[in-house]
Amino acid sequence: MRVAMIGTGYVGLVSGACFADFGHTVCCIDKDQTKIDGLKVGKMPIYEPGLEQLVAQNVREGRLSFAVEANEAVRNADAVFIAVGTPSRRGDGHADLSYVYAAAAEIADLMEGFTVVVTKSTVPVGTGDEIERIIRERRPDAQFAVVSNPEFLREGAAINDFKRPDRVVVGTNDDKARQVMTELYRPLNLNETLILFTSRRTSELIKYAANAFLAMKITFINEIADLCEAIDADVQQVAKGIGLDNRIGSKFLHAGPGYGGSCFPKDTLALVRTAADAGAPLQLIETTVKVNDTRKKAMAGKVADAMAGELKGKIIGVLGVTFKPNTDDMRDAPSLDIIPALQAMGATVQAFDPEGHEARQMLKDVDFKPGPYEAVEGADCVVIITEWDQFRALDLDRVKLLMNRPVIVDLRNIYRPDDMKIRGFQYTSVGRP
Repeated sequence: MRVAMIGTGYVGLVSGACFADFGHTVCCIDKDQTKIDGLKVGKMPIYEPGLEQLVAQNVREGRLSFAVEANEAVRNADAVFIAVGTPSRRGDGHADLSYVYAAAAEIADLMEGFTVVVTKSTVPVGTGDEIERIIRERRPDAQFAVVSNPEFLREGAAINDFKRPDRVVVGTNDDKARQVMTELYRPLNLNETLILFTSRRTSELIKYAANAFLAMKITFINEIADLCEAIDADVQQVAKGIGLDNRIGSKFLHAGPGYGGSCFPKDTLALVRTAADAGAPLQLIETTVKVNDTRKKAMAGKVADAMAGELKGKIIGVLGVTFKPNTDDMRDAPSLDIIPALQAMGATVQAFDPEGHEARQMLKDVDFKPGPYEAVEGADCVVIITEWDQFRALDLDRVKLLMNRPVIVDLRNIYRPDDMKIRGFQYTSVGRP
């Protein structure tokens, strides 16, 4: 089938490359000429394991292309996906849908024949109705259907998530659109993937509800971690004990400095605003948002406690600044709260992250180092914020020799307290004795 993908951000580029790898003909479109020029020569605008190779292969085999102008791609498409950004709107927390509606207007002016217009972007309930209104107003004669098809991609594992998903959710009541969407995802039949067809509004809500639930689950275990520290219990054992209950499950029960990234912060906030506008407030999610915001800011206090409250003039080595490993995404990363707070208490920060290039513009007065051992050298305390694999098996004897003082604050519980004690470290973790 012929697919036009409007937007070459995280969702659009990964989805476009994967659809092309399924055998469809895909054109990814973006107004950013520099980004498109880079993609044409194999330069990825984001870091995602395996994406560069996947894009290169499908470009080479003629199934994937890139363009600034949408004209030809949209005119020829069986399905046009809207995969543009929906950031939180300044001032009120609602999702900013201006890019979505601009894409809808452009599609309306260009499409020919029956076209399925698919919202891949995460959008509030009712957005599909507005997209349909915009298109119908501009093209009363057009034959089209607006479909919701939310993404459930984890950064760092997005290609596998697209090709081997738990489920595919499609919101439409149009029979022709259903046929098109079924054909697009037909390659997943081999894996017996469930394609869940719902109404459009239900599909839009599923995405927000899923992210809000996972954010709530993370926040729950983080609060349990605080209780564990107060009563001398082990949050990892608690998580294992409750996670073995298949009604609860073990995923997203890892205590840490709070959630960040491109989805959970903005989606929980947008859902809260949507619910308030509908007169059905979601108090659990409202509390989740508040607790998570407070937690990220409080993590610097944990470092201060490990240093007996004395951070002025001290050197803090930070390992990991992206919001999670295997991504270069800095959106709402805990490091953006923790590092400035440490600096405000008088500390000097030196840091390393394998892919945290964007952090150099976002974090001021941080000495970025070329590797983990350079980041710990001369440090009075080392803080592990992101659990990159290369931090899991550091040469701890070397780390101890390089540090000014053997103090480690592990916000991801990578190491075992007993092992660290034997090696002579003053070690602080999250929710463990």
